[in-house]
Amino acid sequence: MTDQPTSIVAGAESATADVAAATQAAEDAFAQYRATTPQQRADFLEAVAAEIEADTDALVEAAVAESHLPQGRITGEVGRTTGQLRMFAGVVRRGDHLGVRVDPAQPDRTPLPRADIRQRMIPLGPVAVFGASNFPLAFSTAGGDTASALAAGCPVVVKGHPAHPRTGYLVAKAVSRAVASAGLPAGTFSFLLGDGIELGQELVRDPRITAVGFTGSRGGGLALVRAAAEREVPIPVYAEMSSINPVVVLPGALEGDVAGLAQAYVGSLTLGSGQFCTNPGLLFLPRGAAGDAFVAAAAEAVGQASGTQMLTSGIAQAYAEGTARQSSGDGMTVLATGSAGEGSDAPAPQLTEAASADSPVVADEVFGPAGVVIRYDSVEGLLPSLADLEGQLTATVHAAAGDAEAARALLPTLERKVGRILFNGWPTGVEVGHAMVHGGPFPATSDSRTTSVGSLAIERFQRPVAYQDVPADVLPEALRDDNPWGLLRRVDGELQA
Repeated sequence: MTDQPTSIVAGAESATADVAAATQAAEDAFAQYRATTPQQRADFLEAVAAEIEADTDALVEAAVAESHLPQGRITGEVGRTTGQLRMFAGVVRRGDHLGVRVDPAQPDRTPLPRADIRQRMIPLGPVAVFGASNFPLAFSTAGGDTASALAAGCPVVVKGHPAHPRTGYLVAKAVSRAVASAGLPAGTFSFLLGDGIELGQELVRDPRITAVGFTGSRGGGLALVRAAAEREVPIPVYAEMSSINPVVVLPGALEGDVAGLAQAYVGSLTLGSGQFCTNPGLLFLPRGAAGDAFVAAAAEAVGQASGTQMLTSGIAQAYAEGTARQSSGDGMTVLATGSAGEGSDAPAPQLTEAASADSPVVADEVFGPAGVVIRYDSVEGLLPSLADLEGQLTATVHAAAGDAEAARALLPTLERKVGRILFNGWPTGVEVGHAMVHGGPFPATSDSRTTSVGSLAIERFQRPVAYQDVPADVLPEALRDDNPWGLLRRVDGELQA
């Protein structure tokens, strides 16, 4: 094995990134893989988690070297990756993602009898997953997109991210071992790696691919959306792309420890060198003495902060260009600039104030530790600015008990703009669970109806099928009267265990 592997196709090393071979292997594997029982598929997902855990030391070493992220962060990502797999194993065993509905026949109904109609969700087919630069494990080769697609019954072809090729290779080998030990076809999982956009475009255009999961830039995501829409048979692209994650500080929140609140904000802003899709890039703050104190404390904290190594030189360069636009934009004032860290790719954090939300650079995502502050006079005056924002992944509200009326006034606007609303916290950090939504209106994601984190993510890779008057001995197990898998089902409109 070389330090810079080019690809794994159908679970075996290959000299080239052969998209056709990988997608054909996935198509060949689909019938057998989708036919696995809930127990078999859940056991497989847990086996993937165990294989990844067995390689923890090697994975941490590789990911730290390739991403410049600290060991503790990468160790946590290993746990998050395996935790996602085990969560989806539980989802598969419960089976409620199958959405079974049974409307029994009513032959005596008047004026017309009713046929026996049953419904379940089935997997779409082979899925293409694109690894993310900022999460070399949890959003990459065996991350949430891969875990949810496999849980749905879809073979997966991963386009590994070139920023962490060895990490992706090691994870791919772990998944391939689990595929083999489960007796599944090798094409259940494939890994491809190559520079440039051609490989990804080719993968999305391949007629055997039925859906795409992507985490990355707006430009990259939209290119894949266009490629998928231009196919003879268009397919869904679930792309998580761009967000500045507004934070609204209500007046009551400034009646406590203002300096502490400001420092917590800067801590979230600079965490991981600001390389999170949920980074709080825009903060709305009341005018007045308490707001002035917050700005002073935040500026002091940013001024004392040092840059840390970013994921790639390209990301560092894009950050430099973005902060330069913010610094020179109309109505923009630089409040504080920290110091650059060691190395050429550790730029300084920056805090800027915008005269109004109308400044053309306010809405631009700057991927890194850069924040923009906007002062407001009243909640009523703030609402139009929030309504004019693009779609976002998150919105955060800091409020005290006396702010309840103002907070209620914000919610209808925020609900239309974001996928997750937080109170008195910070958006950096996404819990993997059943209620989480990591998505939002365009351009935060290409499809606001779903999520890339949490158990709801499985629904992206399924579609409903209805079965009318199908003989009992022909029906799939999930739809049979004896319910052999013990599923929660909606029978004649009523939920039944």
